[in-house]
Amino acid sequence: MNILLAASEVAPFAKTGGLADVAGALPRELHRIGHDVRIFMPLYRSVREKDFGFCPLAELPSMEIGGIQHKGRLWQGDLQGVPVYFLEHDDFFDRDGLYGTSQHDYDDNAERFGFFAKALLAALPQIGFRPDVLHLNDWQTGLVPALLRSARDANLFYADTATVMTIHNLGYQGLFPEQAVASVGLDPSLFSIEGLEYYGQMSFLKSGVVYSDLITTVSATYCAEIQTPEMGHGFDGILRARADRLFGVLNGIDDQLWNPQQDSALPYCYSAEDLAGKAKNKAHLQESLGLTVDADAPLLAMVTRLASQKGLDLVEQVWDELLERGVQLVILGSGDQDIMDRFEQLGALNPDQVAVRLGFDDQLARLIYAGSDMFLMPSHYEPCGLGQLIALRYGSVPVVRKTGGLADTVFDPQDQARQANGFTFSPVSASAMLGAIDRALALYRVPEHWLQLVRSGMRGDFSWRQSALRYVDLYQKAVEFHHE
Repeated sequence: MNILLAASEVAPFAKTGGLADVAGALPRELHRIGHDVRIFMPLYRSVREKDFGFCPLAELPSMEIGGIQHKGRLWQGDLQGVPVYFLEHDDFFDRDGLYGTSQHDYDDNAERFGFFAKALLAALPQIGFRPDVLHLNDWQTGLVPALLRSARDANLFYADTATVMTIHNLGYQGLFPEQAVASVGLDPSLFSIEGLEYYGQMSFLKSGVVYSDLITTVSATYCAEIQTPEMGHGFDGILRARADRLFGVLNGIDDQLWNPQQDSALPYCYSAEDLAGKAKNKAHLQESLGLTVDADAPLLAMVTRLASQKGLDLVEQVWDELLERGVQLVILGSGDQDIMDRFEQLGALNPDQVAVRLGFDDQLARLIYAGSDMFLMPSHYEPCGLGQLIALRYGSVPVVRKTGGLADTVFDPQDQARQANGFTFSPVSASAMLGAIDRALALYRVPEHWLQLVRSGMRGDFSWRQSALRYVDLYQKAVEFHHE
């Protein structure tokens, strides 16, 4: 099949979260199994500053956004055999952040990603790539199906092209004032309850949900959760109305990219059969972060976006109790400024027991996965989660809230003794989280049982292989829906 995956961020080029990992890994696996897959993304300042070795490809025709004519330019790069098209437009994308600053989103995000959607539809006919499927990801690409409905010229080229919209996180809906409909050049008739209108605003995500041929999300449990009032973020009714075209496909990880046996970022490589290197990485991590070097101290880690979704409020509530248990705590991430400030202050109080590092550091992240004993993800909701999959691969036992993809990948000894690879809790409460940590600590003190759990997690298969095949099945189904 010919597949075009469009996303606002793609690893390793630009990343703020799990979307980028998926958008980088899935196309490579699709390419590996024989499909012609391409990627389309913005050319951000951060991408331009790195040496990815791409070259100019084509000038795009002028497009009107906000009453002004805008011209873009295409550059082409490569991701392990997958062509990557970068959309250059300095006014929109030559900025420090992808979507905004730590304080607020950019005011013109509707125009920025409206232009992105229009440019996508203008670019592919020009370079002669006709997709069987446009695989769109999150709200930033959500206008594409609406534009296909209202743009006669685009329809001529894309008449046989199906659209698949993947919701990576329903909490981000691309909401803008009604005026954005005219600003991005959409047919005003699309602003209705049946179309883009959402409580008086325009929703980019609703466009993708309503007008795509098929919708996916990133785990089976999350697929069910988002159709409930409790977890649907106001979209549950919209999604239930399209339940026959809504599917959950669990994300995977690139098991070559994330492989403790050959990870060049690690001082010591190791495997499930020989864990000596993991113990050495723990000592190296403790020393490099200024923690007490103690092989017996349980090291609990979080590599996370510092946002309310991630359950950091639960960690903050039992901070003192955690430290009283003798654990060492390592947190790496960036996000909301107030959360960053609070955790930086908390970390500074016990520098020999706690290390808080703000920002994104891939090498440090890998060392944390390799050197930690336990990996904490107490998320209020988690569509799929990649952190727990990487932690399993690196032998860091996950302690997670039983929601979304966490429920589909982490199995507690109390629930599934044979499949056990971590610890879970259900209520959104600090005491429930602490109870799961206590059960993990109790097993940690029985080394032979603990190592059995570690090895069980490391031997699990959470690669993209099966998920990519499932996507191909759904692409074919989307094509069938499109021609109904």
